[in-house]
Amino acid sequence: MSPHETPRPIGLNLPSHSQDPDPEETQEWLDSFDAMLEQRGPERAGEVVQSVLQHARDEDIELPDSLTTDYINTIPVDQQGEYPGDVEMEKKLRNINRWNAAMVVHRAQAPGIAVGGHLSSYASIANMYEVGFNHFFRGRQHPGGGDHVFFQGHASPGIYARAFMMGRLSQEELDGFRQEKSKAGHGMPSYPHPRAMQHFWEFPTVSMGIGPVAAIEQASFDRYLLNRGLKDTSQQHTWAFLGDGEMDEVESRGALHIAAKEHLDNLTFVVNCNLQRLDGPVRGNGKIIQELESQFRGAGWNVIKVIWGSGWDPLLEKSTDGALIDLMNSTPDGDYQTYRAEDGGFIRDNFFGRDPRTKALVEDLSDDDIWWKLNRGGHDTKKLYAAFKMATETKGKPTVVLVHTIKGYRLGKNFAGRNATHQMKKFTLEDLKALRDTLQIPISDEQLESGSLYDAPYYLPDADSPEMKYLKQRRSDLGGPVPSRRTEHKPLQLPGDKAFEVAKRGSGKQEIATTMALVRLLKDLMRDKETGKLWVPIIPDEARTFGMDSLFPTAKIYNPDGQNYLSVDRDLLLAYKESTSGQIKHMGINEISSTAAFTAAGTSYATHDLPMIPFYIFYSMFGFQRTGDFFWAAGDQMAKGFVIGATAGKTTLAGEGLQHMDGHSPILANTNPGAVIYDPAYGYELGHIIRDGLKRMYGEDDRLQEVFYYLTVYNEPIIQPKEPEDLDVEGLLKGMYVVSPAQEGEGPEVQLMASGVGVPWALHAQEMLGKDWGVRASVWSVTSWTEMRKDALEAEKHNLLHPEDQRTPWISERLQGLEGPFVATSDYDFAVPDMIRQWIPGRYGVLGADGWGFSDTRPAARRFLKIDSHSMVVKALQMLVQESVKDPSVLREAIDRYDLLNVNAGESGSFGGES
Repeated sequence: MSPHETPRPIGLNLPSHSQDPDPEETQEWLDSFDAMLEQRGPERAGEVVQSVLQHARDEDIELPDSLTTDYINTIPVDQQGEYPGDVEMEKKLRNINRWNAAMVVHRAQAPGIAVGGHLSSYASIANMYEVGFNHFFRGRQHPGGGDHVFFQGHASPGIYARAFMMGRLSQEELDGFRQEKSKAGHGMPSYPHPRAMQHFWEFPTVSMGIGPVAAIEQASFDRYLLNRGLKDTSQQHTWAFLGDGEMDEVESRGALHIAAKEHLDNLTFVVNCNLQRLDGPVRGNGKIIQELESQFRGAGWNVIKVIWGSGWDPLLEKSTDGALIDLMNSTPDGDYQTYRAEDGGFIRDNFFGRDPRTKALVEDLSDDDIWWKLNRGGHDTKKLYAAFKMATETKGKPTVVLVHTIKGYRLGKNFAGRNATHQMKKFTLEDLKALRDTLQIPISDEQLESGSLYDAPYYLPDADSPEMKYLKQRRSDLGGPVPSRRTEHKPLQLPGDKAFEVAKRGSGKQEIATTMALVRLLKDLMRDKETGKLWVPIIPDEARTFGMDSLFPTAKIYNPDGQNYLSVDRDLLLAYKESTSGQIKHMGINEISSTAAFTAAGTSYATHDLPMIPFYIFYSMFGFQRTGDFFWAAGDQMAKGFVIGATAGKTTLAGEGLQHMDGHSPILANTNPGAVIYDPAYGYELGHIIRDGLKRMYGEDDRLQEVFYYLTVYNEPIIQPKEPEDLDVEGLLKGMYVVSPAQEGEGPEVQLMASGVGVPWALHAQEMLGKDWGVRASVWSVTSWTEMRKDALEAEKHNLLHPEDQRTPWISERLQGLEGPFVATSDYDFAVPDMIRQWIPGRYGVLGADGWGFSDTRPAARRFLKIDSHSMVVKALQMLVQESVKDPSVLREAIDRYDLLNVNAGESGSFGGES
């Protein structure tokens, strides 16, 4: 394709307003449309326009992109309405906050500290935040409940500076920016991190792309609570402030359809379009605002563009031939960025000067007027207020406000619009003086020149000054401080013994997988009188795979529109059933939104003072490997609940193949400090783990913690045994217990350790060791390799710092005095059971399912990987040989007897995949 044939980017191909060959005829058509709109209404007008467009397509007429509009403000001047605040007062407060926000970062660059930070992001978004703080963001004391505000992560210094003005943070705390440990008690995290600043931040946002999805699911969860009658959230609104560079993340745009499908008019995205990424332009050759407008409109969102400040209004009115709009439409973002890094004369020559008609528009303006008065819409409070007001009043669909700003705005010529502005952390003395003068901050040259450059002071007006009274009154009227997080915990009245009976009694003669055992338990828990309604099952289109379709008829699938079709399986017992008050969040094939839904439900105890219990079940391979960053954010936000890695393990998902085989999720989950990880073998183990988890996360006990549980369950059917009467519950919860002790008698002894589906192999190995080799073996069900490792590491850390008060890890105490070597297996990589090696009081042999996954039967797969019962026997014999307890000849004898190199000789595991 030659250069002249290259399609122009979205937003650069709008029809010309100033080159219409027959403007009178065009106006006649427009007048006719206006008359129809007035007489027949917008619905009929839309129908006619759609018919005309379809007819044009049928006639093969090439149409411009109908999802983009002119590069001007969506709201006309005559529809802006009056601004309800004191414009001059708010400007003073905004300037003070700009100064203090800049000093938060600048002072943190002092020699010996130099911890970094970002100056320019807040500079571009300050007006938006102030309009929100003064007129829209409702605090949790508001009668209608508090709003949920997802702040742009890199703009955190501005939020800290405002909290300082409100008296919520001290100067000492501002000076602890990015020094959380070295200034313990007064340090503050770099970005919104709820776990690091629990009373302040509510949502973590700085990992790009997580904020948009999380905001959508937060708004969705609010409607879920409303529609289920659990809480009146009708007045609560979710705001997500995002960057235009951030919108390149696939996650940022990937869930837009959900917000539109669920009619989330309680959700507003505000995209700060300063046209810059960290390194350069977002769309140098294109127009990011137009591109985003097209995609959001196509996804079903209401789009409001705030591009030009009030200074442009007279010019747009004066340009009756449309030449100025054409110029705005055709100018790429790279040029707009350059204009704001130059001066008014440059803009006159290189923007307006491209067309004699537009050049004539500014002939009466000075270069300074062009520079100062012709501003971007994101720095005009009146334009922003009108957009936010329209967004909150729009019904039936979510709204995105696309706001044109300047990165580094008002920070000075060395910052504004420069490619390097994101990396600029500090000022020169001349920069400080210029910024002070621009913002009209009453700080003298002497104050700036005395002491170190990094001692430039914060500025705080007197508490009884008109500015401070105005600032605090606005927040009082709106319901108190934002952001803020509820730190109190409302305990739940937890289910009693009856709810867990199904797990204790086993499956009788029926073979069921631990997945089905867990689902049966969940069904009974959801029947509990007190907590049943608080469970939130979250499923990414795998309910039938996991046997959860049994919940459809009773719990029903949440859909704000209900079910408006005749279900094809309506006559079946387990028919698919949707309802406006459904309890199940069925997310479709969408793990990212599912994880965000888990986070919204799992933090309801803080966001709504209403503890909910999310139960998110998914293919284990598509959890921590695929959505690990979202789980990290869930941990940061202190989400609680149960995350279920179903069809877990390297070999249990018979036949599925490489990308479905999970040999490593416990390793990945173990890197998340908020995750409590178990790999149970039996249903009764699941019962105790979930019961203990409910106490730990939702009870009144002193162990109450902000954690979430990751449980791996399998789809391999086995007989689920009845809970033993003498069950070692403490050991089960701490990480392991003896499920089958060694027989009394003579002969060497070994300890066989296994988790999950590996326990039946270990029991078979116990039998063969005794029958074939005269070796007595105890079998341990290891419910959690990771919990034992955490306990041991905590003990070692304590011992390092407290030589006079040494602790013994629980695992060392439990295994003390045991005879024989230890052999471990699981359905996971070698590294999982190897986690506890250093605390094993003897020789330790590990079998691991390392390598890529593959399709085959369970017995063949386990024999190939050498993790099966026969491999355990040979490993135990090898270790007894190494300890001179057995003759070396037994190894070859055992290998030959069990045909260990023949994958078709494997016996460990069943065939079929029923759950």
